[in-house]
Amino acid sequence: MLDFDAVLRWLSSKVDVSLPPEFVRALGQSSGIPSPYSQLLGHSHLPTPLWNEGFLHIQPREQVVSVSIDNSSIFLPGGTNPQFGFRRMDIIAANNGEHTNLITQIETNKTVFHVSIQKDETRPLNYTHEYQIVFIEPNDGSHVFGIQLGSPFTDPTGALPAPNAHSFKVLDHALNVLFSTPFTSGAWHNFAVEVDWNARTLAVWYSQDAVLLQQVVSTTLNPTAAAGPDGQGDFHFTVLKSGAAESEVNGVDIQLPLVNPADSPANQADVVHYGIQEGTTEALLYSGVFVENAAQGISRGFGVIKL
Repeated sequence: MLDFDAVLRWLSSKVDVSLPPEFVRALGQSSGIPSPYSQLLGHSHLPTPLWNEGFLHIQPREQVVSVSIDNSSIFLPGGTNPQFGFRRMDIIAANNGEHTNLITQIETNKTVFHVSIQKDETRPLNYTHEYQIVFIEPNDGSHVFGIQLGSPFTDPTGALPAPNAHSFKVLDHALNVLFSTPFTSGAWHNFAVEVDWNARTLAVWYSQDAVLLQQVVSTTLNPTAAAGPDGQGDFHFTVLKSGAAESEVNGVDIQLPLVNPADSPANQADVVHYGIQEGTTEALLYSGVFVENAAQGISRGFGVIKL
């Protein structure tokens, strides 16, 4: 249904000018110019072997995508009102830059969202913050499901990093943790999240490197997700650095930056525009990003289908 498939024929190192028509990047700064924060790595880094059958070291079918942030990765919605509380760089599913029609195609009946993630050892994350890295975001700002890393937010700030900061957390719409596993170095972490858009359920599959995907969460209700178009939204893979845990703004659960004690109480509550960000350069590596129709089975890797 949808395949990022950053194949080696795209020669530019900039994802922004090399994306296939199914994906568009969201700028760290919405200035309308290509972002330096997303790059195709060519032959310099091998993708997950799960979808690269045959001679992986000689002829991989895709390039790894590096997604990074630094202190300038600030979103300006509409070109104004910068969101200084976050640092973010998103790649969003689209069809020649258009989102709406694609959403109706990939978010109907039962579909499976695949993504593989690896550490960038040269630009590590700061696990005292929370990172939203894969999610589907309806217009209300919630997430149908999410994959996150890092530490939960507390006000005042508690002990950091949190005990599970270095683990992936797969969350449902209500932010319940469905599955958690350590984010170990040197491995590709392969995820598949099955969404039943009619029954409002989720299921999760996971493996590392060349191991076939295994189901780790059986079909479970996702009842707080909205039904119909209100529950649909853009599919992101990203580095979105906040501080973690949940609050409520206009009735919507969101994730917060670290509280800055120097800010006024009113500004501490304005989580979008205030908070502590250290300004470091951080990155994640992605490959194997695609969406499939579950009616045809779930791909487990190397051509193996679970019907």
